[in-house]
Amino acid sequence: MIRIEHATKTFRGKKTEVHALRDVSIHVRKGEIYGIVGFSGAGKSTLIRLVNRLETPDEGTVEVSGQRLDSLKGKTLSALRRKIGMVFQQFNLLEGKTVYHNVAIPLILEHRSPAEIEKRVTEVLEFVELSDKRNAYVSQLSGGQKQRVGIARALATSPEILLCDEATSALDPQTTESILKLLKRVNQEMGITILLITHQMQVIQMICDRVAVMEQGRVVEEGTVLEVFGQPKEDVTKRFVRTVINDQVPETFYDTIRAENRHYRLEQLKFIGDSVNEPVIANLCRRAGLEVNIIGANISQMQGSMMSVFILQLIGDTDTIGEAERYIDASGALRQRLFIDWDSRTITEIPAGKGNEG
Repeated sequence: MIRIEHATKTFRGKKTEVHALRDVSIHVRKGEIYGIVGFSGAGKSTLIRLVNRLETPDEGTVEVSGQRLDSLKGKTLSALRRKIGMVFQQFNLLEGKTVYHNVAIPLILEHRSPAEIEKRVTEVLEFVELSDKRNAYVSQLSGGQKQRVGIARALATSPEILLCDEATSALDPQTTESILKLLKRVNQEMGITILLITHQMQVIQMICDRVAVMEQGRVVEEGTVLEVFGQPKEDVTKRFVRTVINDQVPETFYDTIRAENRHYRLEQLKFIGDSVNEPVIANLCRRAGLEVNIIGANISQMQGSMMSVFILQLIGDTDTIGEAERYIDASGALRQRLFIDWDSRTITEIPAGKGNEG
């Protein structure tokens, strides 16, 4: 549906150069919700603006619905843009106009008949649950209602693709959840492909199928949401994931564990999908000579699956702990041994099998 290949974009000023995109490639499949996450300045907005040709790459290609954008001009480019809806962070609505007029604007610009406009505006306002606000002025609406108007306006022309530029970052958490549920309905009931950018990993967790993580103009990691949340590889991805799944050990725990004069190892266990239902920790507790201390736990839902994260302290002799680790690995859980750096009071991940001996 959307193919961006080796895109590079540099903005040049009199004295500065900003490398917004550096050899970026992403492929968005028809019918999916694809998220792009990154901190400010990562290149997200520039990337999404390539899709409707508000920006053009210095190098590389952009293809939408099988058409190379650099080959389109005039009416053919306009026709393609009509298939692409846009939802903005700050709504971009006419405050002095009614909800009906704001939603009707793209249809008016296409010179649709009054009957067509009335029918389509009525349909999309009903879909976004704002039928009772059609004659209200935008200035009278809440932030969440304004974003629903923005989504209705984007849907008015029956697009195939919806681009969402930080569509929830100006909203409170409860309103954000309702807007994300609405976007999920747009995707599932209308079959519209959604490409969204955000700096909120919660948005990715709630509705996306796949995600690309951007840093300094590059895609540094990409995969399904379960893959990226379950086994993040890059430091920036791990920081994002920790905003949703707290796998940090409380500082007060350091003093407690250091005072113990017992042999132990710290392990992070992740259970994804069917493995969530396996009684792995219960079986560990039954092993002779092994004590299991659950330091932290977290459970999340994404892509229709569950993911549970546990941080365990395994206490026992070397052979007993080694046997327990082999059992965990065989169970299907993802295990990562952790090491405490006492000088910096931090916990770091180390390769399994090369762990701290206590």
